[in-house]
Amino acid sequence: MNINSAAFVKLVKHPLKFRIFLLTKLPSALFCGVRVSEIHPTISKVTVPYKWFSRNPFRSTYFACLAMAAEMSTGVLGLMHVYKRDPAVSMLVVGMKADYYKKAVGLTTFTCEDGQEISDAVERSILAKESQTVIAKSTGTNDKGELVAEFQITWSFKMKNKLS
Repeated sequence: MNINSAAFVKLVKHPLKFRIFLLTKLPSALFCGVRVSEIHPTISKVTVPYKWFSRNPFRSTYFACLAMAAEMSTGVLGLMHVYKRDPAVSMLVVGMKADYYKKAVGLTTFTCEDGQEISDAVERSILAKESQTVIAKSTGTNDKGELVAEFQITWSFKMKNKLS
């Protein structure tokens, strides 16, 4: 595990600093109301509400907003494990699969429990000095605990080359 993970968690849990990060790096996530509600080295939970900015004409949360929250639930774990690494590691989404089961009409919570697999892929990318992929699963449920959607986000991790 990355020794800087605790510092990253502190940054994500800081309400102002993380909102500034979202505003500068992911403004659509900020405006849609996507929020990290829980983060640990192995699990994260991200929420997205049904509101004016995230809705579609069918009176449910727009699929892209659901995808954004699902991707963030996996990506925040990746960011935690690459935060201030030496050597630095880059990360990139290289694939996505989604299945939708129920209309999202309230707060949807996406949970990813693949933090250990993500951490292992980061470590392998450093040891092998070549890119490593991991498929992280994110499950979205409504406030009643009913399954709304499942996503599989494929991440690639690669050690950055140091310039001479």
